Amino acid sequence: MKDLIKDKVSSVFDEVVAFRRELHENPELSYEEKETSQRILRELKKLPLDEIRENVGGYGMVGILKGKEEGRTLLLRGDIDALPIEEETGLEFTSKNKGVMHACGHDIHTSILLGACKILCDIKDKIKGNIVFCFQPAEEKPPHGGAQLMIDDGLLDDPKVEGALALHIWNFPVGKVAFRNGPMMAQSDRLFITIKGKSAHASQPESGLDAIVCASQVVNNLQTIVSRNVSPFNPLVITIGTIHGGNVYNVICDEVKLEGTVRVFDKKLADEIPDRLSNLIKPLAQSLGCEAEVELVRGYSITENNPEMFDIAKEALTRQLGPDNVIFPENPASGGEDFSAFGKYVPSMYIWLGMESDINKGKTTIHNPTLLVDEEAMKTGMETMVSFAFEFLDR
Repeated sequence: MKDLIKDKVSSVFDEVVAFRRELHENPELSYEEKETSQRILRELKKLPLDEIRENVGGYGMVGILKGKEEGRTLLLRGDIDALPIEEETGLEFTSKNKGVMHACGHDIHTSILLGACKILCDIKDKIKGNIVFCFQPAEEKPPHGGAQLMIDDGLLDDPKVEGALALHIWNFPVGKVAFRNGPMMAQSDRLFITIKGKSAHASQPESGLDAIVCASQVVNNLQTIVSRNVSPFNPLVITIGTIHGGNVYNVICDEVKLEGTVRVFDKKLADEIPDRLSNLIKPLAQSLGCEAEVELVRGYSITENNPEMFDIAKEALTRQLGPDNVIFPENPASGGEDFSAFGKYVPSMYIWLGMESDINKGKTTIHNPTLLVDEEAMKTGMETMVSFAFEFLDR
């Protein structure tokens, strides 16, 4: 099977590269992926799929492949949306849509999934069970990403999905994959704080309540939650990214708005954070004569690899790619991922896909206008999806 998969990957690679470049040239933002979904649909219609579903949870596309005999059902996901970034790669197939770019590699993910779909359709007679090919929109739109919308639209119901797999390009060498048992990506929440004080002339501070001074104390003291309320062995990040207040240099500011993010890898700690934030911020503001409003908006939950799925991936990929090409990282990443929604319903597996080589050194940072991905990574991506699918369905 190992050699068969490699041969099939080689046979579809040029088609997959061409499709990827077409997507890269025509990126679309979250909830606007109309043409992207139509491009995917045109390709799916060429394949002997048992069913194609359009407009699932928005512009989501779904292909269903049934094997030669009954068995389990695996979902393979690729995300299809782009980011509001002006591309600076200089590629021949650079984005034609001003201010929009596939800067997170979703064109790579989608193309890998399409390639895996082509391969599995071609060897359909060797499949036991079903495969659901999920082309998901709006991954980049927390807290309301496209995964839950597709789930609400019946994605997991018919056939009943029993496991899910997704890949994401990452800063490892091409040819390698990386994954761990347990958390892979953080819960990603949005923090909104409003400090309300009282205006006065800057020369008469005793007549006002300075919201800027209060906000400064809040920013400093927030880090005591990390350093003094949480075990150093339980990672937590609290970052204030924006702060806005005041209009005139000689007027004491009466209102400051702060926005930030909270990243956490432990569900119990995540549930405790809202109270900890309020219990710190509100009394602190009161001690300075101000008032504080605190809102924590839940974003994507923790992306966590299921133990059984981890074992399947370890066995399948060590065999397919070789033990030297399978990395088991010690730590998760603090970014957020919409694939976490699937983990609430079915055992899930999330794998990092190496994208670095001599051709893109220093230009492999995601969410960056200069992102370059070595397209050879797609070969490993397709091998990963296909070999994992067979291992999952054979169990």
